[in-house]
Amino acid sequence: MIRLAIVCPCYNEEAVIGRSSERLLDLLDRLTAGGKITSDSFVLFVNDGSRDRTWHLIKALHDENPVRFKGIDLAHNAGHQKAILAGMLTAVRTADAVVTVDVDLQDDIEAIGRMIDAYNEGYDVVYGVKVSRKADPALKRMTAVAFYRLQQKLGVETVYNHADFRFISRRVVEELSRYGERNLYLRGIIPMIGFRSTTVDDVISEREAGESKYTVSKMFTLALNGITSFSVKPIYSILSTGLIFVLVSVGIGIYVIASLISGTAEHGWASLMLSVWFVGGIVLLAIGMIGLYIGRIFIEVKHRPHYHIREELD
Repeated sequence: MIRLAIVCPCYNEEAVIGRSSERLLDLLDRLTAGGKITSDSFVLFVNDGSRDRTWHLIKALHDENPVRFKGIDLAHNAGHQKAILAGMLTAVRTADAVVTVDVDLQDDIEAIGRMIDAYNEGYDVVYGVKVSRKADPALKRMTAVAFYRLQQKLGVETVYNHADFRFISRRVVEELSRYGERNLYLRGIIPMIGFRSTTVDDVISEREAGESKYTVSKMFTLALNGITSFSVKPIYSILSTGLIFVLVSVGIGIYVIASLISGTAEHGWASLMLSVWFVGGIVLLAIGMIGLYIGRIFIEVKHRPHYHIREELD
């Protein structure tokens, strides 16, 4: 048997934390009765700078059952990925393995039992892979599929249709702690560590209450972190685009010279304006892409802490 910690990042989740805690407690009790985990296995809630009563509810759960429910309160909103990291690093001080899952429990928590079985078979990482996204909004389904495909084309090594529902052994978390990058993208870092891994099916269910905190802007930021942290292909694509424009400009130059010689050249501003705006847009896009990478370097060299823990319930 292992001592398991279920890490749940929370941001303004007072609407769902009560029901989620009941389901997680029931799951832990059943896994304990089945001999898969120890009786002191626990849920660790990570309050990521919530502005509602989330931390108050976490403290109440801990007061009622200090063995099963623990928590850490981050001093500010560090972000979803950093909240997960904070929870994992805190949990493995006493736990043999951790499972990370969003507190809304849209992921299939019944798959955790299968994750433990895979661990007992010798796997250190078990990914929950979404086999159905019918419960997700249509826009989220389309953007998620497009994002995974874009990552693959850019050479980013990730698990297709996997988010942040995963089982990780203590030694993998210890290796993960050695990665000091500020632009944290766990979906790309964990496969890089290289320990033996497998997958289990994860059927997404409807969110029971509240609203998803992963807005379009946050998903876009996560996508940028994932791409710019693990691939330089966007910069190479700028070089390729530049070469194409050089060839196009040579062709236009030949056409202009031929028109002048034949006397068929027509003076007009439409083609000129179109060219200026189009090429100007490409130049600005290229500068912005390079600036994005420079900005990432600027953040990395500061070596600031990922998060600060204000209070811990153990």
